[in-house]
Amino acid sequence: MAELKIKRCVVGMISTNCYIVYKAPQGEENPCIIIDPGDNASYLAKLCRDEKLKPEAILLTHGHFDHMMAADELRRTFQIPIYAGEKEVELLADPDMNVSKLGGECVSLNVDRLLRDGETLDFLGEEWKVLFTPGHTGGGVCYYLKEQKILFSGDTLFDQSVGRTDLPTGSGRAIVDSVTRVLFALPDDVMVYPGHGDETSIGYEKLHNPVAHYAGR
Repeated sequence: MAELKIKRCVVGMISTNCYIVYKAPQGEENPCIIIDPGDNASYLAKLCRDEKLKPEAILLTHGHFDHMMAADELRRTFQIPIYAGEKEVELLADPDMNVSKLGGECVSLNVDRLLRDGETLDFLGEEWKVLFTPGHTGGGVCYYLKEQKILFSGDTLFDQSVGRTDLPTGSGRAIVDSVTRVLFALPDDVMVYPGHGDETSIGYEKLHNPVAHYAGR
């Protein structure tokens, strides 16, 4: 099983983690997946070309502007589809709800493929499972690669924290449930790649994340 390579690119005014996921070089152009391209589309496109990476799709964990501002330009540049959770459509389309208006640019984004909870995607020869994790937004999702023991958690789970819930469609109760009942059900050795900050692991968060206090309640 070839090891996945994960390149973290910190982009935009809120220092969002955009991830470019690919496998070790196997030819002149290696396929890759772009997760949460929040800004700096030209930089991300140049990076892919310089590294001889060929984007196949854009995956969004949720619809806030700092995770999707570069998505449409990258879609047009590489002629690739954008994927997002099926319950995130309204937020993605509304500049007030996705908070892009506060960032100084009103963005309304339509996506090409809507994802259901539990659905699996096949990229890079791996199975990517969609986990519905509302709370930070009403339609947020995480992407879980079981064989590689990797989780892309967006703004649901951070190192010793969780995402804020005071923006449109957010819910404190929902994010606690998503973390303690969905994400904490994953194996302890799953590595977590969040939307902001450094990576962590499920096992570490079970011990150190404040919401762990609510597990089982």
